[in-house]
Amino acid sequence: MAIIAPSLLSADFTRLADEMDRMHQAKAEILHLDVMDGHFVPNITFGYALVGALRPMTEGITLDVHLMMTHPLEYIERFVKAGADMITVHVECDDDIQACIDSIHKHGIKAGLSIKPATPVSALEPYIGGIEHVLIMTVEPGFGGQGIMWDCVEKIPAVRKAATDHGREITIAVDGGICEENCAQVAQIGADILVAGNAVFGAKDMKAAYKRLSALVN
Repeated sequence: MAIIAPSLLSADFTRLADEMDRMHQAKAEILHLDVMDGHFVPNITFGYALVGALRPMTEGITLDVHLMMTHPLEYIERFVKAGADMITVHVECDDDIQACIDSIHKHGIKAGLSIKPATPVSALEPYIGGIEHVLIMTVEPGFGGQGIMWDCVEKIPAVRKAATDHGREITIAVDGGICEENCAQVAQIGADILVAGNAVFGAKDMKAAYKRLSALVN
């Protein structure tokens, strides 16, 4: 059973309390939060203070924090304290990857690794036996509203096999370009979580849009 995870990047930041109400009304289970530092990717979004502000408004919703940062290690504890339920860092970041994973686990939450479109699945091999989650970028990271890159979606089976070979059950998420026209195929290929921005927050009736997407992937 696949899950649609609305991406905060596409929400209306002038009315976030209302947007979180819409999340609850839609019965969304996961909120995906893209934290961008302006260095690892060419955009800046928000930090741990916003995550902390959202936490009281998102009871019962998993806060999935995606650190698109060159140096995520020093910020992990702050995002945990802000209320993150899961933190994903990029295998391409400049910090020690194992140290990042260990720090996330030390704070008692799930750890994930993400790969950019040009990064091969083999980059995950040294770490996949010790994580709970893999996020496959299916657009060039940094901005929302891009079209899906199908060659990246095709990495899903290889990621699953790598995890299985290490005796690990993980969740695999796909982030980028998800919409009603392609979500069913992405789920069929093996994604457990489909991050959707404009397709959910951009809809006038978010509850109906979320319901349609969820039906398509299950």
